[in-house]
Amino acid sequence: MYSIGVNRMKFIFVTGGVVSSVGKGIVASSLGKILSTRGIKIGIQKLDPYFNVDPGTMSPYQHGEVFVTEDGAETDLDLGHYERFLDINLKKSCSVSSGQIYARVLEKERAGKFLGGTIQVIPHITQEIKNAITLAATEMNAEVLIVEVGGTVGDVEGLPFYEAIRQMQSDYGRENTLFVHVTWLTYVTSTDELKTKPSQHSLKELRSIGIIPDLVVARADQTIDLSLCKKIAAFANLKPECVVPLETLASNYHVPLALEEYGVGSMITNHLHLTQQEADWQSWKTLTTEEHYTTFNKKITIGLVGKYVSLHDAYISVKEALLHAGKNNQCSISIKWINAEEVNDTTVSTLLSGCDGILVPGGFGDRAVEGKICAARWAREHKVPYLGLCLGMQVLCIEMARAFIDKTAHSVECNENTSTPVITLMDAQKQVTTKGGTMRLGIYPCSLVKESKAAHAYQKSGYDTSGVVYERHRHRFEVNNRYRKELEDAGLLISGSSPDGSLVEIVELKDHPFMVASQFHPEFLSRPQKPHPLFNAFIKTTATLQSS
Repeated sequence: MYSIGVNRMKFIFVTGGVVSSVGKGIVASSLGKILSTRGIKIGIQKLDPYFNVDPGTMSPYQHGEVFVTEDGAETDLDLGHYERFLDINLKKSCSVSSGQIYARVLEKERAGKFLGGTIQVIPHITQEIKNAITLAATEMNAEVLIVEVGGTVGDVEGLPFYEAIRQMQSDYGRENTLFVHVTWLTYVTSTDELKTKPSQHSLKELRSIGIIPDLVVARADQTIDLSLCKKIAAFANLKPECVVPLETLASNYHVPLALEEYGVGSMITNHLHLTQQEADWQSWKTLTTEEHYTTFNKKITIGLVGKYVSLHDAYISVKEALLHAGKNNQCSISIKWINAEEVNDTTVSTLLSGCDGILVPGGFGDRAVEGKICAARWAREHKVPYLGLCLGMQVLCIEMARAFIDKTAHSVECNENTSTPVITLMDAQKQVTTKGGTMRLGIYPCSLVKESKAAHAYQKSGYDTSGVVYERHRHRFEVNNRYRKELEDAGLLISGSSPDGSLVEIVELKDHPFMVASQFHPEFLSRPQKPHPLFNAFIKTTATLQSS
């Protein structure tokens, strides 16, 4: 594999205007897809101006789910978009925050690296940001690194990042850098029209810090008339073809093709002087044809029982993994978002009776755990397909322990004094006192038990199950080995474990159509054209049972 030299690095910087959540992550992912179809090696990075070191200790209500990379970084959910669109595994260097940048600079200052100097935003913070960008490009061995800057132009905390990317154009030359600005067109209900004025101000703000975009993507929920794009182009001193409309589409996976239709691929490759092959969209077009995104004849309802269900982005990888598996099995997936705090012995039947399958995702703390345990019991007793993820596996084990070992069984995470701690703190975590980045994070091996439902799921998806599979983790607690035999005697099969046998990785019920749960997060490895085996088996079984 060849290595991209520093002098050959090329960069695309994606910024956002008017409002946050405008779709920068999807646009950045789509630009990567456009270039990768031309045989160009892509890397992609997210710069987050907040001062948290990473989102690992944030509530999902702040920034949605925490996505975990292969090497154990807790990152923004946009990295999940990047990986799903590009089918690549990103690294820790692909997620950078202000907290990381300032910590690195202060660490160097304490080590005496700046003796005699006054530490300032320019040049020290901006240089550290530039170092982080080039590090990601180097580690990803990228011909082109796409860099998304989080937040919105005008945010005070984002100014050092905008200054750093402005300097990158001077450092690498205009022919090696390209700026893309994603802006929102405001809809005025009273006049039934879209307004460009907020976007004009956003572009003015961008120019005031020395950045002139080469491409503007105008976003709206409504149809965008090309006359509005021409108006923005005139204000931004751009050619009309350099402002492209992007209405909200039925699926995010349609966005690359929508941008391609406006010539974005040719514009980028010409600007960056990229040597390319003919774009190959065949497989992506197959994925996004109408037959894959309209309602299939078969429709199943999955009850997702979680505590952050009012913000669907808190479970976005889970949602996408369900849709991937649904399309692979020619099923239309309807997700019923169920607040676990509302699930109890009285309400469970009403809340879950219309669900063809039940999924309990990951989570932390004792809030809503009883509702999840109740959902697991209902799935077991009514033989409804169940897929548990991380905490979803732990509540399955707690429910089994309460039913067959001790009705007071619990996790020490929720009750430190439980007499039957079926879920306990991992040995490696017992001396850990800090929270950020200290869990069991990243990819670890899992040995499968032959002839188990889990092994069959991987085997049918083309995995070699003779050895081990590798999955991504994010947890502190584990099944207590003290209760393994009692759980197995009650009908639980430990169908996956760490190679040394010390950690339970997958469990399933022997006398149930499909009640499978994993300590790891399979949703992080699901791709639109390659659904994760456990999700695929879950949906396949659910659809089969519904038909029968």
